[in-house]
Amino acid sequence: MPTRRQSLSLALAAGLTPPAVHAQTAAQAWRAERPIRMIVPFAPGGSNDIVGRIIAEPASRALGQPIVVENRAGAGSVIGAEIVARAPPDGYTVLINSSHSTVPAIVARMPYRAVEDFVGVAVAGFSPHVLVVDPRLPARTAPELVALLKANPGRYNLATAGIGSGVHLAGELLRTIAQVPIEVVHYRGGGPSVAALIGGEAQVGTPTMASSIGQIRGGQLRALAVLAEARSPALPEVPSAPEAGLPGLIHEEFFPILAPAGTPAPVIAALGAAFRGAIGRSAARLVEMAGVAPRAGFESSEQVMNVVREGVERYSAILRAAGVQPE
Repeated sequence: MPTRRQSLSLALAAGLTPPAVHAQTAAQAWRAERPIRMIVPFAPGGSNDIVGRIIAEPASRALGQPIVVENRAGAGSVIGAEIVARAPPDGYTVLINSSHSTVPAIVARMPYRAVEDFVGVAVAGFSPHVLVVDPRLPARTAPELVALLKANPGRYNLATAGIGSGVHLAGELLRTIAQVPIEVVHYRGGGPSVAALIGGEAQVGTPTMASSIGQIRGGQLRALAVLAEARSPALPEVPSAPEAGLPGLIHEEFFPILAPAGTPAPVIAALGAAFRGAIGRSAARLVEMAGVAPRAGFESSEQVMNVVREGVERYSAILRAAGVQPE
C-alpha cells in the first residue's frame, strides 16, 4: 500500500504527466548550452525563493544545464521583473514571481508591461496566505485579534513583503474587511517580513504559507486563519477564513514562471516541458515544505498568460474596491 506521501505525489502529479512525457521531444528542438538564470525578485527565504529552489534542480537535469537562482529584491518585485523583461529572449533568463499580477494594481509607473512583455513557461502551483501573529500577542483567534486592533488604533504593525506583493494585497484586504486600524510596514521580501514578526518589529502578518509554514509549525508564529475557503492539508489544524469569522478574507497566490516576450516557441516548449516535469516530480515536496499545490491546466504558454492576465484584473478590482490607488 502506498504511503501518504506517495499517494499525495501520485495524485498531484497525475495532471502533470503528459507534458513530462513530451519533455525529451521538446528538448530535442532546443538544447541549453550554458546555465540558465532564474530571477527571484525577492530576498532569500520567501515563498518564491523556496519554490524556485525546489524545482530548479530537477528542471536543470531535464535541460542539461544548471539553473542558477538569483535573488534580485526591490520595489515589490519590480526590479527583478524588469531585469527579465529586458533580458535577451533566448531562454537563458526566466522569472518566478507570485506578485507579478498584483504589482500593476499598486505601482502607477511600471517600467514594463506585466502581460505584453512576458511569455508563459509554467505555473509551479497555488497556495493560500495565512493570517499570523506574534505568539506574544494576547490574541488566540481572529475575532480576538480584530477586537485588540480596534481597541488599540495604530499601536500594532502589519508586515508585508513589499509594496505590490501578494502579502501587501492580503494585508490591505484584512484592513478593509475587518476595518482594523493597523500600520502597514513594507519589508524587502517574504523572508525579512517573517523575520520582523519573529523579532517583534511587527505583530501581525498575512504571509505566504511557503515563507511561514516552518515558523508556524515551530511555534514562532501563531496562525489564526488560512486565507482560503477550506482548511489546507499543509496546516490542517488552522481554521479557514470563513471558520475564523472572516469569510471575505480569501487570498491565494500562484507562482508563474515567465520568460521575456519574443522568446522563440521551440525554446518555450523545451523550458515548459522541463519545468512542468520538475513540478510534477516535486509535487509532494512542494506541499510539505511550502504549502504549494501544483495544478493541471497550464500545459501551454497561453494558459499561463491567461491566469496572469486574470490575476491582474482581479487584484486591481479588489484594491480599487478597497480604496487603494497606484502610487
